[in-house]
Amino acid sequence: WAAAPPPLTVYKTASCGCCKGWITTMTRAGYRAKVVTVEDVTPFNRRHGVPFELSSCHLSTIGGYVVVGHVPSADVARLLRERPKALGLTVPGMPIGSPGMETPDGRKEAYNTLLLLPRAKTQVFARHG
Repeated sequence: WAAAPPPLTVYKTASCGCCKGWITTMTRAGYRAKVVTVEDVTPFNRRHGVPFELSSCHLSTIGGYVVVGHVPSADVARLLRERPKALGLTVPGMPIGSPGMETPDGRKEAYNTLLLLPRAKTQVFARHG
C-alpha cells in the first residue's frame, strides 16, 4: 500500500481479552481496526471457508483476504504486498507468545502462520519461534 493499509475489520466475542491484545498490536503497526462484537465467530469462519481446525478466537478481513487468529502484523503486510492467490492467513489456536498472547515472563512457543488456500488446504507462509 502506498499511504495507509486498507481497513481491517475484526470479528470477535465480547469476552475475548487476547483479541484486544491482537487489535492493539495491529493498531500500533498502523492498521485501522473496525471491531465488530459478535456472539460467535463460527459463522464468519464458515462464510470465509475457514474450517474449524484452522480457526481461532477472532477473524478479520482486510484487502480481500481473511486473517484468522494471532497473525503477526508483518505477515499481514507481506500478504498485502505479495497478493498470493489465497483466502488469507491463519494461525490456528492461540500460541503462547504470538501477538495478543504474550506472557509476563516472555515465554514463546514456536508456531507457523499458514497461507489458507481453497478447500481447506494450507502451506506454511512464515515460521515464528
